[in-house]
Amino acid sequence: MPFYRILVTNSTSPRDSKFLEKVGTYNPLLEDSKENRVTINKERIEHWLSVGAQPSERVSGFLIALGVKGAEKYKPCFAPKAKGSNLKKKALDKVKKENEAKEAAIAEAAKAAEAKAAAENAPAEEAAV
Repeated sequence: MPFYRILVTNSTSPRDSKFLEKVGTYNPLLEDSKENRVTINKERIEHWLSVGAQPSERVSGFLIALGVKGAEKYKPCFAPKAKGSNLKKKALDKVKKENEAKEAAIAEAAKAAEAKAAAENAPAEEAAV
């Protein structure tokens, strides 16, 4: 079960090491409309941002959504969306190529049918006697 703490830590510290302060939590299993999906101590976040703390992309998205002062300059650019849209584009290109190939095969079959019909309707050559 995922449950995340929003922490303030020194940038030179290892990932799971000692942190300076816990300033909030994030529970992704709750619906977006629930109040306790993201809990943040706004006063402490604003303090840390004012002294130079830099939020991660995910946390900056939360801060902007909650209207925390000073968070506007940290614009999140969630990479998974770009990757997903790239995959969608590749899938659409593949379907487009398949459709073009089908249309070309249908056009070729239609030309062959026209040629066959024209050959059947053409007058037969008379044999020389």
